[in-house]
Amino acid sequence: MFETARSILKRDPAAHSLLEVVLTYPGIRALFWYRIAHYLSLHHLYTLAGLLSQHAAKTTGISIAPAAKLGRRIFIDHGVGVVIGETAVIEDDVTLLHGVTLGSRYATDEKKRHPHIKRGAFIGANAQILGSLEVGEFSKVGAGAVVLKDVAPKKTVVGTPAKAVHQSQSKVFSITSDKQVKKLENS
Repeated sequence: MFETARSILKRDPAAHSLLEVVLTYPGIRALFWYRIAHYLSLHHLYTLAGLLSQHAAKTTGISIAPAAKLGRRIFIDHGVGVVIGETAVIEDDVTLLHGVTLGSRYATDEKKRHPHIKRGAFIGANAQILGSLEVGEFSKVGAGAVVLKDVAPKKTVVGTPAKAVHQSQSKVFSITSDKQVKKLENS
């Protein structure tokens, strides 16, 4: 838990102290309860795991299925409305904003129904990632996007349904102190 809290302190400019993160961030509390529920689920104590998961969802607004597989240093920012399905996999150093759903698409014959979020991915507010698909390493999913297909590593997707944003040759403009506009190449 403290490893996750320290990583949040580094990633969140609004965080003032480690104590604040541990005591007031709902994502930390949800992950704490998830780890216990996951342990219970692995030991076939499904009812107890489910009850603990429901308690965590009620107190934090974050619903994580006990059987989901979550890595380390996951940052669930704000958290309210986050839903993580039973066969979802989230690798290390992933950031999820509020309202994110890692859900399934209706399929009765698949054992793996939820997404696999690779290391370092960033998932924007209210994004819906549905089905047995992969979001690649260090990819970004824009706010409100509906992802129905795999996302390649280091890509950004936006929209409904989500499509990759063309990222090469992007230009950045900045206004200098004397109000002149300067064009900078972004590499």
